[in-house]
Amino acid sequence: MLRRKFLTIAPFALNTPPFALPTMVNPPKPFVVKSGEARFGTHTPYKGINPNDIKISGKDTNGQLAVFEYIGNEKLGPSLHVHHDQDEIFSIIEGEFLFQVGNEKFNVKAGDTVFAPRKIPHTWIQLSDKSKILYYVQPAGKMEAFFLKMNEFKAPPTLQQAEQIHEAHGMTILGPGLSLK
Repeated sequence: MLRRKFLTIAPFALNTPPFALPTMVNPPKPFVVKSGEARFGTHTPYKGINPNDIKISGKDTNGQLAVFEYIGNEKLGPSLHVHHDQDEIFSIIEGEFLFQVGNEKFNVKAGDTVFAPRKIPHTWIQLSDKSKILYYVQPAGKMEAFFLKMNEFKAPPTLQQAEQIHEAHGMTILGPGLSLK
């Protein structure tokens, strides 16, 4: 690169935030979603039991990010799975968990944050009687649609149904989740 051209563009490159959202023609208005409420009023309980609500939608961020609030009242966790195109960041607000990301296991509690990069298998299980996690999915991808689809079931889906739904939403189930036994 010619020095003259570099000196012309370098100041702009240095002032760009690392996670800048693309400029939106009609940016959303600020909003608040209270604890226990869902962004669009539709609750998506995890496995039909624990609240797992959309707090910030991909529709709000031009598809760049979605945020969910999980409130655990039962000691549950997902199957071992992998996201092909999304990173997940879990901020533990209340309670204790055992996370597995790749081959590593982490005991985490309130105040801790876990990063699960895309293409790395992960799962977790709640260890405490009550818990709360805020988790971020970047980019938003099809996670909202995944939870809405899973919420349509009146009973737990069969393994084959769960595998098909995961695949349709950019994930693959690799095996069972963690167990307390």
